[in-house]
Amino acid sequence: MIPALMPTYNRADLAFERGEGAWLWTVEGRRFLDFGSGIATTSIGHAHPHLVRTVAEQAAKVMHVSNLYRVPQAERLAARLVETSFADSVFFCNSGAEANEGMMKAVRKYHAENGHPEKFRFICFEGAFHGRTLAALAATGNPKYLEGFGPAPEGFDHIPFGNMNAVRDAIGPNTAAIMIEPIQGEGGVRPAELRFLRELRAVCDEFGLLLALDEVQTGMGRSGKLWAHQWAGIEPDVMSSAKGIGGGFPLGAILAKEKVAKYLKPGTHGTTYGGNPLACAAGNAVLDVILAPGFLEQVDRVARHLWRSMQDLAARHPQVATGVRGAGLLLGLQLVPEVTNTELQAAAVAEGLLTVAAGQNVLRVAPSLIITEAEVDQAVEMLDRALRRVTPSQAKVAAK
Repeated sequence: MIPALMPTYNRADLAFERGEGAWLWTVEGRRFLDFGSGIATTSIGHAHPHLVRTVAEQAAKVMHVSNLYRVPQAERLAARLVETSFADSVFFCNSGAEANEGMMKAVRKYHAENGHPEKFRFICFEGAFHGRTLAALAATGNPKYLEGFGPAPEGFDHIPFGNMNAVRDAIGPNTAAIMIEPIQGEGGVRPAELRFLRELRAVCDEFGLLLALDEVQTGMGRSGKLWAHQWAGIEPDVMSSAKGIGGGFPLGAILAKEKVAKYLKPGTHGTTYGGNPLACAAGNAVLDVILAPGFLEQVDRVARHLWRSMQDLAARHPQVATGVRGAGLLLGLQLVPEVTNTELQAAAVAEGLLTVAAGQNVLRVAPSLIITEAEVDQAVEMLDRALRRVTPSQAKVAAK
């Protein structure tokens, strides 16, 4: 018999009742160090006092009024995001998939309004993940996710990640934009080379395309800068954000330059919940923390310590781990074929550490931005013990 809660997830038998900082406690009282942070979402940790206080105070006043009226909390959050990014204007929604859908609409509308309605196709990359709605799945391009849902929406061309020759070969008269994650999270924690991002910006300028960045997972400080593309010294034309932007409260955003944003006029796009007072109060509280003097510098320092520690860990376990990939506080441990990432994930749970599986047999770690070097050391010790649990015997390796 089907459960009341639709079984769309293979859920671990863990139920958490409270959290504090980088730690979670189950209803039975077991304590876990959270290096998944709700899939890179609880950006400033669990039960952050400023976020909790802000949300509680706003909830006691007004949670929702709809976008038929002004929302001062949204106006303030948008102004702050504009001030700290490339963007001139922001649209708020509820999730990363919605942000990506809106970003795709904005791209197509831009070209249509500029006399080129034939430009509607997106160059996307193998290994991408852009969300679970139909168009986002089409942009993702993974047959496993598309199976059984009928014809995929038209307009998405997939090429190898990081291949500039393939990018140029894919550009045609119907190409509207290049859409890319600066670091592929779900696809195996694969960072785009900074040179590749710069070349994408240049080729978009050369051919009159828009550069559309999916920073749903990489934005809001996860890389050590507010936005991951800032490491490359480039600016996109339009960008999606979600996950960490609300610190755990559902919030997404489309950030765009004026030349793109000006065509999303009344009637062209909308949302019921997006940008409501409660969500944007949460977003402002998160920004208060992330934009505080020295915060991102601390994220960068801890991230570099995590990188070095993970490299040492991989070197100590060559029978299981072949290397480390990623950037900032979004790293992945690449595993040998004899050990699956789900096996190591389960072993880590047994040691009291929460992680997230990713594509290409990678174990993903994405702790909250408030993580300390001491907590990194604790996590690495737990991972070290987990790796010992799953190390294949020589007989098992020979049998493979």
